[in-house]
Amino acid sequence: MGLEAKNKIKNREGFKPGYTEIVSKQANPEMLMTFGVLKILKGESFSNDESLERIFLLLHGTVELSWDGNSIKIERGTLFDDDPRTLHLPKSVKVDIKCLSDEAEFSVHKTENDKVFPSKLYGSEELVKEVRGKGTMNETGTRLVRTIIDYSINSDANLMIGEDVQYPGRWAGFPSHSHNQPEIYFYRFLPENGFGLLKLGDEGVCLEQDDTCIIPMNLVHPQVAAPGYAMYFLWVIRHLDGNPYLGPDFEEQHLWAEKPDAKIWPDK
Repeated sequence: MGLEAKNKIKNREGFKPGYTEIVSKQANPEMLMTFGVLKILKGESFSNDESLERIFLLLHGTVELSWDGNSIKIERGTLFDDDPRTLHLPKSVKVDIKCLSDEAEFSVHKTENDKVFPSKLYGSEELVKEVRGKGTMNETGTRLVRTIIDYSINSDANLMIGEDVQYPGRWAGFPSHSHNQPEIYFYRFLPENGFGLLKLGDEGVCLEQDDTCIIPMNLVHPQVAAPGYAMYFLWVIRHLDGNPYLGPDFEEQHLWAEKPDAKIWPDK
């Protein structure tokens, strides 16, 4: 079985109302985390108080969040143009979500974590937003990166999470990189019939709307979006005990390409 068949999870029908688990502890124990999509319709509610660290990232819609005595309305129009709104909870803290728009969707991430840390709603003010790759590689790696939680933001978290918006025809994760910790990618495209390609180790994986890709430890994973199609991907990394994610390991053979004075054909 190739890596595409083993590591890509397709969803061609969209998500039904309720919680759809995509990466599970039972089917994917090596990932040390679970991932799913929560879809709520107008007027409906969802509650959760599991004994796990949890992240609820709003993909789109308008909802009311209630937790720890807080009650806040949040909204997001499009994940390509609008900043994420993300609720991060330690184990056993209850959250109630009520949908105020026609529908709302969240990505939901869970993992074991006995550390107690303050619950926090992350918005635009806390977001680390940057354009990476600008001025190098003839702009072929230019993209928007939104880091929501990493080890420097919350060292008690076992999850690191953020989003990339890849401009049409451009790359992310290049020069090719890998890391010791497991990672999950979740994709959406604009327009929705777009596609991209991921180099996972020595194999290629075709990426389409609502695909999820499991990235095992130490496999390189650069990727490119097809011309004309913006590619959004949500990334979440599970820190390992005594080995948190602090940065990637790059393939030395490709590092030359991002140097400011690199001579790249046809201008070479």
